[in-house]
Amino acid sequence: MFTTIDVQLNETILLGKIMCLSLLCMLSLESIVFSLMIKPIKRTFLIDQPSHEDLRLSYKQAHRLPILSVYRIFGPHLFGFSIPAMAMSYIYINNEMLPFPLYYVGIAFGASVLIAGMHAIIEFFLATKAIQPILVYIRDQSQNLYNMDFSHQSHIYISIQKKVLYSAIFIGVFPLLLFSLATHFRFTEASIPLLTEYWSWAVIVLVVSILFAFYGAYLLFHNIAEPIQTLENAMQQIQQGNLVYQKDVYSDEFSKLISGYNQMVSGLKRRDQINKQLLDSLFTTLALALDARDPYTAGHSVRVAKYSVLIGEQAQLNKETLDLLRKSALLHDIGKIGIRDDILLKDGRLTDEEFNEIKTHPVIGATILSQVQPKEEMDALIPGVKYHHERYDGLGYPEGLLGKEIPLFGRIMAVADAFDAMTSDRPYRKGMPIQKALAIIEEGKGSQWDPKYAQLFINYMRQNEHLVSDQLKKSV
Repeated sequence: MFTTIDVQLNETILLGKIMCLSLLCMLSLESIVFSLMIKPIKRTFLIDQPSHEDLRLSYKQAHRLPILSVYRIFGPHLFGFSIPAMAMSYIYINNEMLPFPLYYVGIAFGASVLIAGMHAIIEFFLATKAIQPILVYIRDQSQNLYNMDFSHQSHIYISIQKKVLYSAIFIGVFPLLLFSLATHFRFTEASIPLLTEYWSWAVIVLVVSILFAFYGAYLLFHNIAEPIQTLENAMQQIQQGNLVYQKDVYSDEFSKLISGYNQMVSGLKRRDQINKQLLDSLFTTLALALDARDPYTAGHSVRVAKYSVLIGEQAQLNKETLDLLRKSALLHDIGKIGIRDDILLKDGRLTDEEFNEIKTHPVIGATILSQVQPKEEMDALIPGVKYHHERYDGLGYPEGLLGKEIPLFGRIMAVADAFDAMTSDRPYRKGMPIQKALAIIEEGKGSQWDPKYAQLFINYMRQNEHLVSDQLKKSV
């Protein structure tokens, strides 16, 4: 705007002095504010071993630095310069040392606000880039010193919507406003009597430009925000264990992100499948290894698992519950690891003392599984292992639970375990026929076994006895 005003050399020098003094005020005030802003961050670099709280505050302040830079530009940077400049200009104009209309001061302040806004946007994005190595350093310090990672926390100090909106408005409107003000000065200096007409159409152009900037920013934000929201929702699904592919409907760089996300999901699915197969194989192998201690019980755990799942299917349990039931049944006798061979493999009748030791295997099994990590993965398997010898009438062991006090897996596995024990050969007896075993279970439902699951098992077995003989009784 200087180029549009006709000023003499002495006036130019006076204006230069005003600007230099105002600049000194601005730099002094801004340096103080900037020092306060970076103080928590600076502390992290000056201390040999900062505390975790120091690191946390420094990490948080570094994230806030871009938006604080905007406040700094609109605070000490803008007012530290404009207020001294306006005050000195007012004094010089009143003393007729500057031959300008007084309202020029107000226009100059308005222009300085516009320039500060554009400066703030640039400063924001430069600060956003500048803090990245600082954040990495603080995060590494936190991990190395305290084994804690700040990057697992989300930090949103200014939304994408605001960044897009403010940037679009200033980029779209800033040049027009400055051009309009400069043209106003030029018309005034040239004494062109068109100011009223000029501002009548200039205001229309500015309003249309602002509205267009708002609408363009709105469309741009939603164009950016939609795929980001899609990916955010997808990541939440992954946290909940749902590996769902996303539809690629984008024609820009977001297409690469969606493609990369889908490749990640494919990798996670392959890994989960491999882990599931390994875990299933481990459970089955462990069950077979346990049964191998006694050749007469070979395949017992696998068959109990099949019978248990069969009952669960008849009870319409969901897929996840059936999988847990099968794993629990495979490991239901893992506690027999702690029983002496001379008792476990004894051919004849057990003494009371020996039977009491056998009765400890459910608790031993539960104790073993409780030590396996991750603990939350084993918690669902423990009730079936611990309570598969409880009786519905409360006369079972290890705790004498009654009726539905017995966990679901325990009630189901009790039926499956008893059936396989009755129909399997032992050194001292031949396995009984299927129908006889079913008759015993029918007689004992409501006393030894849960009547619901006992009846479901009986109904299925009587309808599919030929399948039982051909498939479920096969040793693995």
